[in-house]
Amino acid sequence: MLRNYLLTAWKVFMRRKLFTAINLVCIVLTLVVLMVVTSLLETAFRPSGVEGKSDRFLQIVMMRLDSPDGHRVSTMPLGFKLIEKYLKPMPGVERVAAVTLPTGAAVYQGERVSELQMRRADADYWKILDFTLLAGRLPNAADDAAGRMIAVLNASTAQRLFPGAPALAVGQHIDVSGQNFEVVGVVEDAMHVNAFADVWAPISTYASSDYRNQMSGMFVALILAERAADLPRIQRQVEQIAKSVVHDDPKQWKSTRFWADSKLDLFARITVGNNETFDSGAGKLLALIVAAMLVFMLLPALNLVNLNTGRIMERRVEIGVRKAFGATSSQLAIQLVVENVLLCLAGGLLALAATAGVLAWLEHIQLIDYMRYDLNLAVFGWGMLIATVFGLVSGVLPAWKMSRLDPVHALKGAI
Repeated sequence: MLRNYLLTAWKVFMRRKLFTAINLVCIVLTLVVLMVVTSLLETAFRPSGVEGKSDRFLQIVMMRLDSPDGHRVSTMPLGFKLIEKYLKPMPGVERVAAVTLPTGAAVYQGERVSELQMRRADADYWKILDFTLLAGRLPNAADDAAGRMIAVLNASTAQRLFPGAPALAVGQHIDVSGQNFEVVGVVEDAMHVNAFADVWAPISTYASSDYRNQMSGMFVALILAERAADLPRIQRQVEQIAKSVVHDDPKQWKSTRFWADSKLDLFARITVGNNETFDSGAGKLLALIVAAMLVFMLLPALNLVNLNTGRIMERRVEIGVRKAFGATSSQLAIQLVVENVLLCLAGGLLALAATAGVLAWLEHIQLIDYMRYDLNLAVFGWGMLIATVFGLVSGVLPAWKMSRLDPVHALKGAI
């Protein structure tokens, strides 16, 4: 039975090549957009690569300060003193790391100047993130304590400064904004919120130690939980810690608020601009994204319904003949749905190949530095599921309409 349905569908596709081509184009374009967007969202929020532990770590990027009179509000990154005094001693966590936000730095090599993005991080940073080490070693606690002038480069920067294999960069010296660093390691390029940089150095390599006395500054705190289930507890704990923060000048700031966010929460908080409440707005943002994707899927599905309805009306004589020879309405309806699902699945396969090409192109042109786009099995599965849904949604209504055709009127060419 299935073989008969498939053979009939193939004959229909061959007879109506223009219709088949139009449908395939609609399906492919829609699925390519959906799967590219899905891949980008997955790259951003799913634990993978250097941020493979992100399912059990949180980040504190900004804090909100309110003046006693309530007239002044300031939002800024954390200071090293705040992290060291209030967050590092936090019980019930595996480790807490301090790392600066990326800042511009000039690297001098004779008359050549390279503008790079630099971060300073403590040893815990290298334990929370899973950088792939290509050559040399990573900084450790002894380097922090001794204030050793060492640096780690990513692969692209190492190639740019010292062409050749990554190992050739290890042991070289670089002048970064007037400070001399020895390169001790080279890591794989990575584009994630907490991993993006060209060069890293220990925090203790700052020319001045003033950062140790600052409650606000350019720092981000990363908190690694022992288990993912501990994250809600840690978030509540951090909220209470924020309320206990005492600034050096209490008359300047009355209250401090900050929250430990997951990757999704952080994106939602930045997008929505919510620095006032514990709720980051991630639920609303996800609902908005899902609603937008459903609407985006609905439009081509309705277009396919119209195309399929028109195609059925063109085949009403064929339908009348088949009904006259004993074909039931259910058999004809199943035939149309099978045709539509097969067409959508074919479009899904073409869309997967096109999506892989688009992602490879985006990676090649480096639209976002160091970004790597992966089309994995999860995206493949979702793509085929969407294609199947398209086939069912756009085929059921025309099939139902077809089953109501009177064979006598159909043979006369009337509806």
